[in-house]
This record gives sequence, structure tokens and C-alpha cells, in this order.
Amino acid sequence: MAYISPGPGSANAILLTLDVASSETDITQASALTVSGLQDITINAANDVFTWSQLDSTAKKQVATTSTNSISMNLVVDDAVFFGTNIAATATGTIAEQGILGCSRNKTQINFILKFVESTSGQATADRFIKGVGYITGLAPTLSADSPVWVTPVTITVAGEYTVAAT
Repeated sequence: MAYISPGPGSANAILLTLDVASSETDITQASALTVSGLQDITINAANDVFTWSQLDSTAKKQVATTSTNSISMNLVVDDAVFFGTNIAATATGTIAEQGILGCSRNKTQINFILKFVESTSGQATADRFIKGVGYITGLAPTLSADSPVWVTPVTITVAGEYTVAAT
């Protein structure tokens, strides 16, 4: 769980959670793996564009094509979340057994849901989410004198479209 304050001195906060599971059904159950220790998160939705020139125009023409979607983040490494509950888990193991490292190593397709819960004075006012299917990539845990805990970038490369909704 990560709390993001929208501005200095603001009482409002956004509760941000990222859950991953082996199926969409798992994500709504207790078996989902909640990724904690998020330091930052970036949601990428980059449309590709095909560009061409025509002899009858002084400007180039463009049309949107497919998009490349991904979620990038940095997180403080939690032993159970990173390594999983079974260090020898294969791709057939649960997401919790594989952990983030196992899902990347085993090339396991995951279901993810990124939840935004805004609250005003402790009362939830909105619940929005982005969910989809993808693969965990880009792990590079580091440790330094300035950061005495393991921190790693994580990228979820989305296979297809995002689903964006509110409840």
C-alpha cells in the first residue's frame, strides 16, 4: 500500500495498491499478491502513429495505430513479495509462491489491478482502478549507502488493453 498526498498540507490522500494474481478471479480473492513499498508509479499508454506524405499536401498525414501499454514503478523489496513463499516455484505455482522475481524468471502472465481510493477526512469518495494482463520485467535490485534497503524498478508490460473503471 502506498499513500500519495496530492499536495503539501492537504488532508486528502490517495490510497494506491497494486495487486497481481494468476487469474482475474484470484485478483478479487484473498489469494492476490499485494505489492507494497511502492515509491513511485508511472502508467504508460503510448499510441504508435503511422506517418506519411502526399504530393497534394504541404503537411504530413498521421493516423493512430496500436498502443504500447506498461506500468513502471520503483519499490522497496519485501522478502515475501519479491522472492515469493516458495523459492523453487515454477510457472504453475501461484503468484504468491513465485513472487515478483519468480513471475519474471518464469515468464508468467499475470493479471494486475491498480486501485486508486481517494479519501476526504478519512471517508472514501471514489474508487477507480486500472486492470489488465501482462508480464513482469525490468527487475534490477540495488543497494547503496544512501539507500540501505533493497530497491528495484519493476515494469509490467501490458499484453493488450487497459480496463479503466470506477465503482
